[in-house]
Amino acid sequence: MTSQTDRQPVSPRAGLLALLFLLFAAPLWAAGPEDGELLDRIVALVNEDVIMQSELEARMQQVSRNIDAARMPPEDVLRRQVLDRMVIEELQLQFAENVGIQIDDITLNRTMQEIAQGNGMSLRDFREKLIAEEIDYDAFREQVRDEMTITRLRQRHVDSRVSVSEQEIDDLIASQAGAVDQGVEYRLGHILVSVPEAATPEVIQQARAKAESLRQRIVEGGEDFEQVAVAESDGQNALQGGDLGWRPSGRLPTLFARPVTLMNVGEVSDLIRSPSGFHLIKLTDRRGGQQSNIIQTHARHILIRPSAVMSEAEARQELASLKRRIEGGESFADLARANSMDPGSAREGGDLGWADPGMFVPEFEEVMDTMQPGEISEPFRSPFGWHILQVLERREHDNSRELIRAKARDFIRERKRDEELELWLRRMRDEAWVEFRLEDAADPQG
Repeated sequence: MTSQTDRQPVSPRAGLLALLFLLFAAPLWAAGPEDGELLDRIVALVNEDVIMQSELEARMQQVSRNIDAARMPPEDVLRRQVLDRMVIEELQLQFAENVGIQIDDITLNRTMQEIAQGNGMSLRDFREKLIAEEIDYDAFREQVRDEMTITRLRQRHVDSRVSVSEQEIDDLIASQAGAVDQGVEYRLGHILVSVPEAATPEVIQQARAKAESLRQRIVEGGEDFEQVAVAESDGQNALQGGDLGWRPSGRLPTLFARPVTLMNVGEVSDLIRSPSGFHLIKLTDRRGGQQSNIIQTHARHILIRPSAVMSEAEARQELASLKRRIEGGESFADLARANSMDPGSAREGGDLGWADPGMFVPEFEEVMDTMQPGEISEPFRSPFGWHILQVLERREHDNSRELIRAKARDFIRERKRDEELELWLRRMRDEAWVEFRLEDAADPQG
């Protein structure tokens, strides 16, 4: 039974039209008064916003640091790929602004602190390290804000649309039980040649021909899959060489699941058609996994919450009094029903049922893990209030079936989320007004 008390439970672009007016009214190659220095220029118009050359070059430097030199495509190809990604990011940020999604400075500061701690540093040391590596700290901070904004936007408008039925879980386990049971995982490379919605037969045929040509270059011509992905793929992972990372079989995109299980490591698939376009996948590697038993704990508790009429000391004293009454022979269950402020467990006499490791908040679980069956704790504090706790029993439990169902649910949700995200981004791009102004590129949708 779930206990309510113990279970774990971005910036306006003001003045933009004025900026566009000034940019269109004056030459983009604005010369300085003496030396004719190029200040900046527009490289893409994205609805009512712009992407500047300086922003593109900064992102180019960032991306170049993360791509193996041996797989680096020609600079003009990489620049167009990076600009495409920046356009998609900008569209999402515009959408987020329109629906009121913002990341406040307090939340951003907390995230920056967590990033620093994750790197084993204080925030001050982390900032100094970035500066020493010639990375603009303020720009890095705003990039983190943008990433948080996009994540929150996707949670609201993509993740919320994804649901998983019990029948889908049953079907996955039935169709791929061996892989799910054994924890088999696959690492895939991915190339997408996208097709717009309502595309004409000619456009679809052109996309198919391009995808077939890319496969021929890789399979027959010996070109590196990752290098081709960086230069040619329309997928979200293109700049990572198309790498989708390690994925259990159940979390593979639906269209990929069956061919992947039949492929040898290093093999490249035939063309795979989906509403998004034509896909090529490469099975980079395969690995297995193991399951293990867990120790479950059966416990019960009484919760007293401090309030305006009950101080912290009074709440603790009340629980100490209840503990003495239990030790004097009164029923723990009866006292929990009469006094506990956790309505979920109070109805059950404080019983929390069998709990897996990690199910409760750390403060609660730390006390529970140190206790012997039958023992009653001293009053202790958690984020939800003051507790006394009794461990009733422990057992070693084969949790494999529950884990399999939980994993299957997560796999299906992630797979459906990936597919929904791809369609959502494509619709957003198709409905947007975008004009590229790179010297060597023109946008057919502009």
